[in-house]
Amino acid sequence: MLTRDLVLAALFTAIIVVLGLLPPITLGFIPVPITAQSLGVMTAGVVLGAKRGTIAVLLVLLLAAIGLPVLSGGRGGLGVFAAPTTGYLIGWVAAAFVTGLASEKLVRAQQSGLMQGIGFFVASLLGGVIVLYAFGVTYLALVTGLGFSKAFLGSVAFIPGDVLKAVIAALVGRAVMVGYPLLPQRA
Repeated sequence: MLTRDLVLAALFTAIIVVLGLLPPITLGFIPVPITAQSLGVMTAGVVLGAKRGTIAVLLVLLLAAIGLPVLSGGRGGLGVFAAPTTGYLIGWVAAAFVTGLASEKLVRAQQSGLMQGIGFFVASLLGGVIVLYAFGVTYLALVTGLGFSKAFLGSVAFIPGDVLKAVIAALVGRAVMVGYPLLPQRA
């Protein structure tokens, strides 16, 4: 891994942490808050690719595990990995990887801007919504005893916001392709 790769992963680690400074919104009927950090996870995958995006997310989780308040609401420490939301945190790793891998496969420099944007959007939906929900809902259902159907129905309220995050991640990915043409050479 090159120094450049580590610097980019660290940059996106910082972006994900900064997105955690936005206060979480709790809905009350499910113990999972709405946060902006999943946008950072999607964007890391889209911009950095599977390998570097996953490293950025792993760094955030490592910082949280050692006790730094890097998660939304100023949370940190090993206790965050024993909460009903732990499945979503674990899912961040898979979400960044799948989003990055899908964007590597779907988006090419020679495509039109529209096709690049659509590719980034599909990658963000696939990794940042479908994969993330698979981990989060499954863990939530098992730990809380809600059952899969109730855990999924409780999570449906988050889908419109996560689709909006996927649109934003796609726009960022497209902007990076235009503004920094060498950066998307994901490894």
